[in-house]
Amino acid sequence: MNNVYPILALQGNNIIMISKEKAQEIAHQWIQAWNEHKIDDMISLYSEDIVFTSPYVVEISGNQSGSIKGKKELRAYFVKALQEYPNLKFELLSVLIGVDIITILYKSVNDLPAAATISLDSDYKIVKYNCAFSA
Repeated sequence: MNNVYPILALQGNNIIMISKEKAQEIAHQWIQAWNEHKIDDMISLYSEDIVFTSPYVVEISGNQSGSIKGKKELRAYFVKALQEYPNLKFELLSVLIGVDIITILYKSVNDLPAAATISLDSDYKIVKYNCAFSA
């Protein structure tokens, strides 16, 4: 089996294939940016029109929809999140590859197991992010 899986990232009518190496690279960049608390590095991984959904959006920002749209609002959320959790560190556990998604399994706040499922555009920027935590 080769290193390319049938993962699709869509932007308009353009379809790109993502290798397992690229999926691992994206996951490592994401974890590293959070662990170093580098807001600019974190934001650089997302597209301008990101839709970011997480249970922590409700807790940290008070936004009852649980979703944030756009980089400006996302940056403000990240700043608040890092203020709320100044010792935040994630631990990468695994990267899963789907048809048009990558799921990053990791240890999150207070070592809670978490899964971040992301969709990418043709520039490998995250356009959709959805997070789930252990019940």
